Amino acid sequence: MQMADSQRIEAPRQKVWEALNDPDVLKAAIPGCEELIKHSDTELEAKVTLKVGPVKATFGGKVTLSELDPPKGYRIDGEGSGGVAGFARGGAKVWLEEDGPDATILHYEVDANVGGKLAQLGARLIDSTAKRLAGEFFKSFGEIVAPAAPAEGAEGEAAEAGSEKKGWFGGLFGKKKDEAEAGT
Repeated sequence: MQMADSQRIEAPRQKVWEALNDPDVLKAAIPGCEELIKHSDTELEAKVTLKVGPVKATFGGKVTLSELDPPKGYRIDGEGSGGVAGFARGGAKVWLEEDGPDATILHYEVDANVGGKLAQLGARLIDSTAKRLAGEFFKSFGEIVAPAAPAEGAEGEAAEAGSEKKGWFGGLFGKKKDEAEAGT
């Protein structure tokens, strides 16, 4: 499977680069990520639970960063096993392009292979799931790196709506609901 796309993020390139190298940000943005451990600047270990069609599996795997060119980009390679569900193996080239002083275009090209039960699901389902997961990642990543400011007049509504989400959002960063609420 191959996939390429770009995403505009409303943040300076240096901030996006730092977020791409922050395991806490990545864990919060990766759909289904239960654990992300940074062993070194170039080696990480992940545990991700995903549902692809009728198959739900927890994948454990290793990720390696190479061709680092801060703050312009890197190559990421990894492989993971989901037991009887199969395996996934692949890599991506990620590069950042400045789009003015306060925005960045994140480009990526992915090449991945799956095996086992996952491979039996068919390329269309795998491709559509990969695109959906990429979309979810970039939506979450963009919201974490460059949170949207509330529109004028909507501040009261945003504060009310935000109070319900604080426990959930705080949970993404390891805070308990009580701690997240106490910090407001």
